[in-house]
Amino acid sequence: GIFRDSFANIIELLDDLFVRAADAEESEEQNFIRKHALKLRSQGVENPSARLFSNPSGDFGSLVNDQIVDGNWESGDELADTWKGRNVFSYGRQDKGQARPEVMTQLLKTMDNIVQEIDSVEYGLTDIQEYYANTGGLKRAAEKQKGQKVKASFVESFSKDTTPRPLEDLLRIEYRTKLLNPKWAEAMVNQGSGGAYEISQRMTALMGWGGTTNFQENWVYDQASKTYALDEKMATKLRQANPEAFRNIVGRMLEANGRGFWETDAETLEKLKSLYELTEADLEGVTI
Repeated sequence: GIFRDSFANIIELLDDLFVRAADAEESEEQNFIRKHALKLRSQGVENPSARLFSNPSGDFGSLVNDQIVDGNWESGDELADTWKGRNVFSYGRQDKGQARPEVMTQLLKTMDNIVQEIDSVEYGLTDIQEYYANTGGLKRAAEKQKGQKVKASFVESFSKDTTPRPLEDLLRIEYRTKLLNPKWAEAMVNQGSGGAYEISQRMTALMGWGGTTNFQENWVYDQASKTYALDEKMATKLRQANPEAFRNIVGRMLEANGRGFWETDAETLEKLKSLYELTEADLEGVTI
């Protein structure tokens, strides 16, 4: 939404490119923009060369992250529908936020691979909610329409090595180097309330990637639970520094188990439930 509103002139120039490509006298096998545009045009779809989509005019966000944060979702397909419903609005020289669901559906059905650039080391895929809410949501929406897996990869343009990395590999690297890195964990805890909040945000993002892309690897939850919840000293520091953040950390672990993202033993679950209840009591001012 920010780029849409800040660079309207660039949006129009890009739209010109797609219009010209769709009208070019070329073989359909050499020009897939033309191929899909002709198919849509034959079905009576308006502006079949539309390729620049975003949220409703003047609005921002896919709302997938809102559902994840609130725990208000039942399946990945529900998240896919949310993403699609929020991103069927076309922009360009002709369109200024017109809904083009027919075009979006066709594009999703023919999608094989998603490639996204990461241009800064400041925020990674696991640091904030926007990556899974947008790229993860897009991936899930495409898979629902296509009926099969769609690949996703990322190019880190800030690095000398710009080889596209598969989404799953990059998530594993980030979780090993941040959330599950003892030095990172210690640094966050030493920051007090703000550090606890950062840990909490990454646990929510872990849930988001699980919901949108089925990233549900047991070792991440196993190590996270041992580091932040089952380690009594660490848990006490987090709970005292920011009880709301700690409740979310533990709550996401319980949610992951409830949704089938994480398999663990009954003893671990009981400990987590006790910690959750204890923290809720702290927040409500109740003595247990």
